[in-house]
Amino acid sequence: MPEGYIYLIGGLAALVFTGDLLVRGAVGVAHRMGIPAMVIGLTIVAFGTSAPELMVSIKSSLDGNSGIAIGNIVGSNIANVLLVLGMPALFATTSCGEQGALKSAKFMLFVSVVFAILCLKDLLDFKAAFVLLALLGIFLYESARISRKHKKASAQAAAAEEEGCGMDELDEEAVPKSIWKAVLFVLIGIIGLPLSAKFAIDGAVILARSWGVTDAVIGLTVVAFGTSLPELSTTMMAAIRNHSAVAIGNVIGSNIFNILAIMGITTAITPVPVPEQVVHFDLWVMLGCATLLLYFANHSKNLTRKWGILLTLGYVLYTAIVFQLGQVG
Repeated sequence: MPEGYIYLIGGLAALVFTGDLLVRGAVGVAHRMGIPAMVIGLTIVAFGTSAPELMVSIKSSLDGNSGIAIGNIVGSNIANVLLVLGMPALFATTSCGEQGALKSAKFMLFVSVVFAILCLKDLLDFKAAFVLLALLGIFLYESARISRKHKKASAQAAAAEEEGCGMDELDEEAVPKSIWKAVLFVLIGIIGLPLSAKFAIDGAVILARSWGVTDAVIGLTVVAFGTSLPELSTTMMAAIRNHSAVAIGNVIGSNIFNILAIMGITTAITPVPVPEQVVHFDLWVMLGCATLLLYFANHSKNLTRKWGILLTLGYVLYTAIVFQLGQVG
């Protein structure tokens, strides 16, 4: 199907471009305003790269495709750890020991456990939405508190050096010198990423529909991969440009946003049934990935090429198992 390939390839190319702009703009904002790069990665970048998941999940739920809606979130969180951290490590070492990473990784695991418990009821309803959105409010408040505390504690130059905004290692030409230009880059990235992802997702779904698999499998693999492309492109560029704080913060923040914001908003609009396969298999893989990321942060691991190979192969294996479990007929 040529149309599917055109959409997929075109969307991928646009994602790389807009992802690079988002990273450069976010780091520029962090440097100029004295905000920790970890906070930028956990909030602005994470929210921008999670926008495709929001659009896909809401539309799928309203259309009655609950398998795609929840599979998109669970599959994206798995892809974020195995693929989004794995592939960049093939090209550049990513540090998981950035300040704030351990605390955020602990919260991400806690959120993942709460989400898994809610899914055991086989239906995510308004009560689940209340729990998820309440936790989202706590997360955003804490991120804002850390940012205010940081700005009071040190001057902008000291903050950039201590928090690892990456200016010492960065090509000066890559970061906007003007705060307004940096903000413009962030806005272009936030707007362009979901639009680019839409084309990539449409192409992927067109191709997947011809393979004869369930909606849950499509959500867990093809759509999850598609909606994780912004995280992948953003983290790839962040790793290459030596912005480990943005890279690891983007992954952790995206996983938190996927569960709390995306599923919280989606289930507040309409109840979402949880497919049996997700409950019995994929939720446990997601929890395993969250635990692995906590291990990386707790031990301040540097993800080298060896880890990149293991994580990427792990994602390939997971995808193969999901397709095997979800074949129609």
